[in-house]
Amino acid sequence: MKTNIGLLLTKRAHLNPDREAYVESDGSRRYSFRDLNDRANQVANALKADGLKKGDRVGLLLMNSVEFMESFFAVAKIGGVVVPLNWRLVADELEFILKDAGVQTLIFDNEFAETVSELHHRGDKTNIGQWIHVVGGAGSACQPFATSYDSYRLSASSAEPNCGAEDDDMLYIMYTSGTTGLPKGVVHTHTSAMWGVFTIHATADYRDDERYIACLPMFHVGALTPLTINAYHGATTFVMRSFDPVAAWECVEREKITSGLMVPAMLNFMVQVPNFERYDWSSLRWFMTGAAPVPVALTQQFQQMGIDIAQVYGLTETCGPACLMDTVNAVRKPESCGKPFFFTDVMVADDKGNALPVGEAGEMMVRGKHIMREYWNRPDATKETLVNGWLRTGDVGVMDDEGFFAIQDRIKDMIISGGENVYPAEIEGVLQSHPGISEAGVIGQKSDKWGESPLAVVVKSDQGLTSDDILAFCDDKLARFKRPKAVEFTDLIPRNPSGKILKRVLREQYPPQANE
Repeated sequence: MKTNIGLLLTKRAHLNPDREAYVESDGSRRYSFRDLNDRANQVANALKADGLKKGDRVGLLLMNSVEFMESFFAVAKIGGVVVPLNWRLVADELEFILKDAGVQTLIFDNEFAETVSELHHRGDKTNIGQWIHVVGGAGSACQPFATSYDSYRLSASSAEPNCGAEDDDMLYIMYTSGTTGLPKGVVHTHTSAMWGVFTIHATADYRDDERYIACLPMFHVGALTPLTINAYHGATTFVMRSFDPVAAWECVEREKITSGLMVPAMLNFMVQVPNFERYDWSSLRWFMTGAAPVPVALTQQFQQMGIDIAQVYGLTETCGPACLMDTVNAVRKPESCGKPFFFTDVMVADDKGNALPVGEAGEMMVRGKHIMREYWNRPDATKETLVNGWLRTGDVGVMDDEGFFAIQDRIKDMIISGGENVYPAEIEGVLQSHPGISEAGVIGQKSDKWGESPLAVVVKSDQGLTSDDILAFCDDKLARFKRPKAVEFTDLIPRNPSGKILKRVLREQYPPQANE
């Protein structure tokens, strides 16, 4: 069998054709592995008939849905390259990614029809020549410049297409926010994605009858890799179109969910549901969680409910996995993100890449066959990040005498808000484009609701400028999760001799906790 992620679905459909593969979390749509594979084959054959060649990029601007899942496997089977698009981004942000990746075909949901129409009207600012619209909802109509997804899929055969890619061929380009303000495209291959599956599956507690609730957006590696694992394992995936804690509890009870993955903010929302104790969660064994540290009290609360919390440390560049905290030690070592996954090496290194001894802080570095191939169109960033087979994470960590790792700080000033990576430089660039602002610095504040929230510290040249003016200015220039939640005014932004903002000083000057 060739190393092709799409063939995982082919093989599973052959072994367990009647087992449920995909279920909408409200129970409205249910598909067996045979059904899902047939649908993926139809999409694949339709794309091939339209001339899609090996290496051609297909953008997916889709909510969590069967259309996303089957399109991912379809493009993988025939050798195309998937570009999952963060649907929280505004048109300007999407335009850059689409152009940078060279996306030629865009499959989009009805929710984003207005944004896509705006992109279409921009003409050659993107390379898109084919627009495929997943029309949904009463009264919805296909965009006049697009093809209806359902009719497109149904026009093609469900026969298995010839495998169009394997091994080190590109599988997807997933964009992450860049410290310079421009997002970087992380390139994963069929091999790196397959080893991402292997290392997580070998480490986590997957069982024969796994029923997995998928709550994170599928454009995230934290959702896409688990979905691939579920095809490999033969687990049933219960997909939330978008996260809702009440609907999640209802799904857990109705469908006898056994496991899933949520960011800490989602876990917190789950136990904030009024009278959540009325739901039956006796089937639920564990949730993985990542993107931010988990409060010990939250872990303890779930453990008292009989639900284990397994904290993950990982990155898009690692296809997800780096370290996993086992449930036994989660409360004993609350500061730790665990030990490396089974087929993964992690070390703490000095600035020359040399391993540091136990207890000494340095940069976390990760090695494994699941590491990205490169940053798309960014050779300098690739060279800086991939060093002697190791991935430099930019995170400061330490290893204890039992082999557990703990993250102490971030070398790069990234903010993690509600599980989303937010880089201050991008926000600062937008703020400093305002004619009434002379300088701006952005830091993260702890947030009970989101984990962290961006705070803008501004030197204004227009003395009439207000906080509300600045927040409104950001509305159509940044995705909602990136926008500052508050603004503070100052006369001076502290900088070092080379002109770099001293974020440490800003953190000392302003409250560490957001006022929300």
